Amino acid sequence: MNQQQIKIGISSCVLGERVRFDSGHKISKFVTKELSPYFEFISVCPEVGAGMPVPRPTIRLMSNEDRIELVETKDVTKEHTQAVVDYSKSKIAQLEQELLCGYIVCAKSPTCGMERVKVYRKDGATNVGVGLYTKELMTQMPWLPVEEDGRLNDPLLKENFITRVYTLKDFYSSMGEAPTRGKIVAFHSRYKLTLMAHHPSSYKQLGKLVANVKDYDIDDFYRLYREGLMKAMAHRASRKNNTNVLMHLQGYFKRELDKQQKQELRQVIDDYRVGLLPLLAPLTLIKHYLTAHPDAYLAEQAFLQPYPQELRLRYGL
Repeated sequence: MNQQQIKIGISSCVLGERVRFDSGHKISKFVTKELSPYFEFISVCPEVGAGMPVPRPTIRLMSNEDRIELVETKDVTKEHTQAVVDYSKSKIAQLEQELLCGYIVCAKSPTCGMERVKVYRKDGATNVGVGLYTKELMTQMPWLPVEEDGRLNDPLLKENFITRVYTLKDFYSSMGEAPTRGKIVAFHSRYKLTLMAHHPSSYKQLGKLVANVKDYDIDDFYRLYREGLMKAMAHRASRKNNTNVLMHLQGYFKRELDKQQKQELRQVIDDYRVGLLPLLAPLTLIKHYLTAHPDAYLAEQAFLQPYPQELRLRYGL
């Protein structure tokens, strides 16, 4: 997989571009230093794209009866709602053709915030809004992994987002020029353990869906499977689910390992289960046994290495 082809949309200010209302930025060192070797960023600033200048008056979301408006803070009669919505629809339609694999948005922004954006009312403000651009993004591309810059400081949220990005990239790469039933069945086979770890009920639902792939138009099925896959992956893999998958993996070695090796693997999995060891510990041992006792099905499971190990995301899980 060519990592530089992994396209990620991003709020321009998070990349360090000086496009904010005060000509400043909100650069993320995690993004620019740790992620930039792996991703090709596509920078978007909805305010600038909609024609607003830099610097510019501050803006906010305001609730006006059943409508959310984007207005200037000091003069609410100056509204930018339609300009931003029109730009958002056009830009996102363009981005959909790019096969984006993820999007990093600027937290709390009235255009880009993903959650808890302030919405002002006559009697105060509530933290219930979504930025106008990001709302359109998640409506038009519901399968796309979207995360806020600040939330990527949380190791669990960060690992889940990166896993989703690489899953979607792998899906697109596996489909090649055009999806086929065979390609989707092969992809699903490689992601069975991953889905078991993230959301067991979705694993069962997607399994039933794939079993009936012949009953669908392939393009309809492609869209249906993609959305179900990414919805499942949005659930963070829990320690309990990961432990179940590890025990499932353990079963593949019951004939190959001697008594001492079996005991060692059981102990490492149990130490992970109770929080004494990170997920990396049992996975490293399983990979070691897989090298000594090859198994074609296990070797291709994405669960064993969902993204480049150089990202070091499983050390703290």
